[in-house]
Amino acid sequence: MPEVSRYHPLLVAMHWLLAFLIIAALALGALVMAKLPNSDPMKLEALRSHMFGGALILTLMLVRLFVRTRTVHPRAATTGNSLLDKVAWASHRLLYGLVIAMVASGATMALQAGLFEIVYGGRGTLPPDLWVYPIRSVHYLLSRLLMALIALHIAGALYHTLILKDGLLRRMAFGRRMSAKPRAITSTVQQTVAKVQS
Repeated sequence: MPEVSRYHPLLVAMHWLLAFLIIAALALGALVMAKLPNSDPMKLEALRSHMFGGALILTLMLVRLFVRTRTVHPRAATTGNSLLDKVAWASHRLLYGLVIAMVASGATMALQAGLFEIVYGGRGTLPPDLWVYPIRSVHYLLSRLLMALIALHIAGALYHTLILKDGLLRRMAFGRRMSAKPRAITSTVQQTVAKVQS
């Protein structure tokens, strides 16, 4: 199978769209909804956006997983350090798992609290406190883990960009997907790592 220098354009588009949507959903939950009492009419509007966003994120994430299995993508990036490479490999997979778990826990809470009927059907009122549902604590914990993982992902990208200077971010940009030259790429990374270590 031929190697390419960039991910498929559809994967690139979904990566950046999902990054925006996930950060927006986390910010809406942590910075807006958490501060609004359930008696505030704005809470319904915020919940409507948050729930719609969660459904959209799940749909795009599943489409992205499908496209990823059907397209050729660049060889695995390396830092020149096997431990860091393993952390990167695991964190990428954990991102998918945490996002799906976040949506699942949110949907479970919505079902338990009757939020679909309240938010979209206009029937009933919000319960005084969603923390009475144990799944609310799970949703909260997953959100904090996801925030930490996103921070780690950004730190890794910055490490590749500013320290290794290996052009890793170009793989997740639009452009011609020319055949990669693995030896040249590996050699560049090895030279950069040698400079950093010296």
